[in-house]
Amino acid sequence: MSTMLAGRLDYKTGTFAMEEVPVPQPGPGQVRIKVAAAGICLSDVHLIDGSLRLDTAVEKVTLGHEVAGVIDAVGAQVPAEWQVGRRVLLQAGQPCGACPPCLLGRVGQCQHPLTRGVDYDGGWAEYAIADHFTLVAVPDDLPLEQAAIIPDAVSTPWGAIVGTGDVRPTQAVGVWGLGGLGAHAVQLLRLVGAAPIVAVDPIPDARKRALALGADHVLDPGAADFAEQVRRITGGRGLDVAFDLAGAPPVWTQAQAVLANEGRLVLVGLAPQPLTIHQTTLFSYLKQQVRGHYGSAPEHVEQLVSLVGHHRLDLSGSISDVLPLSEAPRGVERLVKKEGSPIRLILKP
Repeated sequence: MSTMLAGRLDYKTGTFAMEEVPVPQPGPGQVRIKVAAAGICLSDVHLIDGSLRLDTAVEKVTLGHEVAGVIDAVGAQVPAEWQVGRRVLLQAGQPCGACPPCLLGRVGQCQHPLTRGVDYDGGWAEYAIADHFTLVAVPDDLPLEQAAIIPDAVSTPWGAIVGTGDVRPTQAVGVWGLGGLGAHAVQLLRLVGAAPIVAVDPIPDARKRALALGADHVLDPGAADFAEQVRRITGGRGLDVAFDLAGAPPVWTQAQAVLANEGRLVLVGLAPQPLTIHQTTLFSYLKQQVRGHYGSAPEHVEQLVSLVGHHRLDLSGSISDVLPLSEAPRGVERLVKKEGSPIRLILKP
């Protein structure tokens, strides 16, 4: 096979289409994987509709940053542990390798990290290329459809919870937006001992699902007594941490109004609008904070694979449907319309 099917986004024209492209060959330090599963993320949708504009030098890219499969070709200078036939998932990004920290070996401080499916070709394709240091081994008992969504759908909320949000046991936490990221955030918050967990979404089915996943309370953001409900649930204290997984300005206003003393609003969902601090004097007096969060670190993905392997985290209910790769445009449409309130739709070549 010399060509393969891939879902390609042209940044210049803003068009997304399924195209036949050459099968890639691994270079030094790289492997090629035969893609078994690739997730459809809301950020993919935003790239396609143009609402998300990231600084990238490429003009056209294969989308898909949630990818798992099996190594089928190995380039030179790849460590022996990465052999043909090994099941792997791919980290969603990597250091640029060219900025001053990278050149000094401090890749964790990279100033221009690259994202798979944004800055270089991703996994909405039959095959994908990956540098060996972005590979994570997948246990034999972890289905590749579930492994694929760990980078981003699970690791982004995990990084926000244990890193940026610094959530501690028994802290009161709110989660706005119960889609692919928010549904996992509820599970992960329960794992770290947050209590109570308040899940917020305008969609009744999403709220019902959040209860099944471990939320202590679910609220409709449109309720006239929303703030009073939060105060009642938290014994009048308010939320220690509020996570915006929706990327919606109304969430920022609502969350600020129910923060506790020294409460933290963590912005996980991406949005182009400016942020306004309401009642700035009170915000400062109560020592409240707004913290930005983006993606996750490699160790977060590795931690989650370990947690799944030790049966501390069950992702079996996260796969809402599996579609053929050729139906990527239809999958995007389903996510835009929130058909069935999916957690994650998976493309399978």
